[in-house]
Amino acid sequence: MRILIVEDTQPIATAVRSMLELRKFAVDVAGDGETGLDYLLRGTYSAAIIDVGLPRRDGFDVALQVRAAGVQTPILMLTARDAVEDRVRGLDVGADDYLVKPFAEEELIARLNALLRRAPNPISNILEAGPLRIDLLARSARFDGVDIALGTTEFRLLELLVRNANIAFSRSDLLERIWDYDFDGSPNIVDVYISQLRRKLKQAGAHGIIATVWGVGYKLIA
Repeated sequence: MRILIVEDTQPIATAVRSMLELRKFAVDVAGDGETGLDYLLRGTYSAAIIDVGLPRRDGFDVALQVRAAGVQTPILMLTARDAVEDRVRGLDVGADDYLVKPFAEEELIARLNALLRRAPNPISNILEAGPLRIDLLARSARFDGVDIALGTTEFRLLELLVRNANIAFSRSDLLERIWDYDFDGSPNIVDVYISQLRRKLKQAGAHGIIATVWGVGYKLIA
């Protein structure tokens, strides 16, 4: 299952991400409300953990816009605001649960698991784009029945592109989603991994399914 964390305080985002990954969740992190909203509207998540006090767009507005767009991803509000009116507002705009900082790790995991159990439409563990098939549980990929051996980062990159087939991503988009918003290395790493991924897909018979969108970045053609 993939979880989105929308949190601008890096130590908290890192800690929550680590505790989720230890429990075998796949995790994306967004460092502001605008980016978090974009992730939720363009991606598929089992649940989202959203802080209220975010730059660019607060957590209340993110939840409101997500629900207005018809996205039913379960939302757990994670915030330092403990006033009753804040908790009520969070629930009114579309959050499913509310957890006040500081929090115990066990409580966050318990609340998240409760949301996942109540989710009305369980998300499939299989992603497909034509003959390309990704098994999220097995962490495997196949094209027309041929196995594709991928490293962890290559798999995450391919998963993102398949989830958002025919949508172009800039290099900065891919850096934020795959290498996290606090990545301070060279953006050329995106081109390196795209090249590796193309080579492995080509070896399996998938020619040209990752296209270069000139002036923008890359997209997967379904």
